[in-house]
Amino acid sequence: MSHDRPNELTRAIADQVEAIEPALIALRRDIHAHPEIGFETVRTAALVASELERIGLKPQRGVGRVGVVAEIEGGAPGPCLLIRADMDALPMEELTGLPFASTIPGKMHACGHDIHTATLLGAGMVLKNLAPMLRGSVRLVFQPAEETVESGAAAMVADGAADGVAMALAFHNRPEMPVGRFGYVRGASTASSDEFDVVVHGRSGHAARPHAAVDPIVAASAMIMQLQTAISRVMDPSQSAVLTIGHIAGGSTHNIIPDSCMFQGTVRCRSAASRDTMEATFRRICEGVGAAMGVTCEISYIRGAPALVNDDGVVDAAVRSVSAQFGADMIDQLEGRFGAEDFSYFSERIPSCQLLVGASQPGRNDRVHNSDYQPDERCIGLGVAALVRTAVDVLS
Repeated sequence: MSHDRPNELTRAIADQVEAIEPALIALRRDIHAHPEIGFETVRTAALVASELERIGLKPQRGVGRVGVVAEIEGGAPGPCLLIRADMDALPMEELTGLPFASTIPGKMHACGHDIHTATLLGAGMVLKNLAPMLRGSVRLVFQPAEETVESGAAAMVADGAADGVAMALAFHNRPEMPVGRFGYVRGASTASSDEFDVVVHGRSGHAARPHAAVDPIVAASAMIMQLQTAISRVMDPSQSAVLTIGHIAGGSTHNIIPDSCMFQGTVRCRSAASRDTMEATFRRICEGVGAAMGVTCEISYIRGAPALVNDDGVVDAAVRSVSAQFGADMIDQLEGRFGAEDFSYFSERIPSCQLLVGASQPGRNDRVHNSDYQPDERCIGLGVAALVRTAVDVLS
């Protein structure tokens, strides 16, 4: 191998990305104008499969209901690297005023999954050309339903999308970072996402005679206040969690104590142990306060996606590759957050890393899940180059 090969590879990747970048932006704009939510990503999946067939791949459709999987075989035997992109949009109205804005009322690509889909298609195009260099294979996974309670990642894993894979990469646009920069997190990048519904049952009565009733509103309020101690007095501060009540409802008028009161919310944890501790504490507090106040409660506690925990070895490989392609000063270590990301269904089975790709346009202060979200489209080509370089390096 020539001592100049790394520089030749950097140039080769950059040149190939530059050649396809306009087409990738056009694909992104097409997807953006036709957003689909949850498992409804039928049009998007068909577009993805068509593009994969155009470059000579044989996509498998209907994985995880509407997901698409395609394999790029290298020039020699070796491990399988999985790279995943999510395809779904959000149920919200777009207010960007862009010429390629959503044509479907009440649906918008406000989290950049249109960016992700175009980026992984671009990575597939370049990796197909570079396949003879690879020792192993690359599995491209296009996933529906990342934004919904019912997880597309879980559905694709159940259909075998992760079988036989040695390591996995995902990526997410990050509008808090300027375009051209990259980020990574060691350990837990996102949190588990669990939801709860609690119905507190008392006994109705006249508001002027509370002693003749059992007040479920006061009991629910006591539970809510005591639940805050799960964070402040039960959790190790270094392994903290988030518990938020998002909805409370009970009663119908001023002078009646109702029969029941309900509240709903979410619990976010960044480790499996914290998750178990929080659920056990939640149940103990609700049941204990209920018993003390003479009410009964129905608890529905539903576990969603686990925490996305990055593997140090895969992180190190991605950081080396991004540094080689763009320079070591273009990638930063960041802190994990308490949002959820269902790539965690892959990461709990396979050593994985989620790469963060700067997407902020100069002069803007965008955030995802906002009706005016406008990422810088240059992040598509940059993301392609980062993914391709990582794949080539780990499979060479």
